[in-house]
Amino acid sequence: MNDTTAPKDPEQKRDFFYIIKNKEIYGARTEDGRGIQYLYQDCDRLVNSAQITGGITDEAMLDLLRSVNGLKKLVHSIGVSVTAKEPMENVSFIFQMYGKKDLYGGGTQIRAVFHGDGAEQRIYLSDLTWKEDDFIPGQIRVVMEKPGQTARLNVRFYLNDGYYAPKINEEEEVEFGSADYKEMIAGSLVSLGDCTRLKRAIMRAQNGEEVTIAYIGGSVTQGAGAVPIHKKCYAYLSYCDFKKRYRAGENVRFIKAGVGGTPSELGVIRFERDVLRDGRVKPDIIIIEFAVNDQGDETKGDCYESLIRKALKLDGQPAVVLLFSVFADDENLQERMIPIGRHYHLPMVSIKDAVTSQFYKESGEGRVITKNQFFYDRYHPTNAGHRVMSDCLGYLWEQAGIVGEETQEMQSTAQILKKEPLIGNTFEDVRLLDQVNPYDKAEIMPGGFTETDPILQCVEMDASLEPVQEFPYNWHYSGKDPGQPYFEMAITCRALVLIFKDSGETDAACADIYVDGKYIRTADPYVNGWVHCNPMIILNEKNSARHLVKVAICEPDRNKKCTILGFGYVEA
Repeated sequence: MNDTTAPKDPEQKRDFFYIIKNKEIYGARTEDGRGIQYLYQDCDRLVNSAQITGGITDEAMLDLLRSVNGLKKLVHSIGVSVTAKEPMENVSFIFQMYGKKDLYGGGTQIRAVFHGDGAEQRIYLSDLTWKEDDFIPGQIRVVMEKPGQTARLNVRFYLNDGYYAPKINEEEEVEFGSADYKEMIAGSLVSLGDCTRLKRAIMRAQNGEEVTIAYIGGSVTQGAGAVPIHKKCYAYLSYCDFKKRYRAGENVRFIKAGVGGTPSELGVIRFERDVLRDGRVKPDIIIIEFAVNDQGDETKGDCYESLIRKALKLDGQPAVVLLFSVFADDENLQERMIPIGRHYHLPMVSIKDAVTSQFYKESGEGRVITKNQFFYDRYHPTNAGHRVMSDCLGYLWEQAGIVGEETQEMQSTAQILKKEPLIGNTFEDVRLLDQVNPYDKAEIMPGGFTETDPILQCVEMDASLEPVQEFPYNWHYSGKDPGQPYFEMAITCRALVLIFKDSGETDAACADIYVDGKYIRTADPYVNGWVHCNPMIILNEKNSARHLVKVAICEPDRNKKCTILGFGYVEA
């Protein structure tokens, strides 16, 4: 008789819903030579996935997904499957809960190892040993044995008794190039504006002259949601489309400068470094994408307009294009931004205008792409979504190329800058100050901030997968020698922005900020809860003057760490 195990009784059929369905993932190289894909579930991302991918509308069920205790009450088991190119290789799945006291280290990690053959494996929540510090669902990690591989991931929640999920409607494939698709893409064009500068760049590319296309924005411009991020993001796709459309080759250069989770308040400071490469690059076309990031802009449009003016007044007179991406809740800030674009007669493209209304149509009645197909998570597009964004820019290229002879000459820089700003231009001439970008009217007295922090937000720049550290020339307080728990700087300026490192680590310190002895605000490293660059305005006056700035570690945190990434200053 064979030594076999008796089969289990058939499992009770349970309602379920997907939080990730047929999602393409990519294994970015890790230090140990494997590949990893992160899928963050915090900040209501899990709730949004349940709504968009799972079709859940019950508010009580959605609310349960906001905590670990609620997750345990709602979910009976988790079904996971990965379809990889090498189906017999091991794939590790980790669903990490975040802790209340220790964000990254205090929560339970739900783990499973299986093959990439597409077969579903169930993880039963009742089998797990949960931790006392469990707080919220945090992140999913998928680890593959070899880096650089793509795969398809499915994750679904099977529900406990008493909870129900709607029937799943199968999605039709997106018909790129169909009549409905072309109509959707055409709906993205808010305005051609004065496209003289854009036409000039197109003609130069056609003539074989050197042309540089630069993109600056947040995580969507960085490429989040694209797999792989460097070659499937909208920026790279639209750059390739531009080259193909105008029969250009290596004479067209690509600059990508997207930094996740950051507004134009930071973009205007890093413009010279990340777009102009400290004077080495003269872009001919600059696409600005901050419509889903600028809720965090303290100036409510001043920094955005300052960035536009900074770009428009460059010697090379580049074309400036405003791009408005959109969140899964159909929201962005284009109503604030479009009037600025009209003020300067700029070409404008709205992804919101293109896709949101058709999301609510039925298949065959004008719906081209579903929200699940367009969005990777509540913030970022899938590969299909990035292609839509690229095609929307491509429609702008097309319309600019066929527009008739201009009725007005290209506005000179002087003419543009004569315009009174619509919201403000306080930070038009802001410059970065850090350890390699000094300012002769700033005297640094670092106190205990004598080290350099290597653990920084990293982004994939241009067409490379190699992560680049943001603000590596920083001032770091390690907490090892708390005898001088402060940083001081005497500076002549009229406006000043502190760039401060956010962190979710337990050993991060809060710091009080003083200007001329007056308390201004506290820099709290837990505002965003992840390693992140956070700009904070600490001085904004009409006239330039000498000021003493002090960053002082809060007394309970003097054995913890704090990093000043840099400053943005406006001299006069």
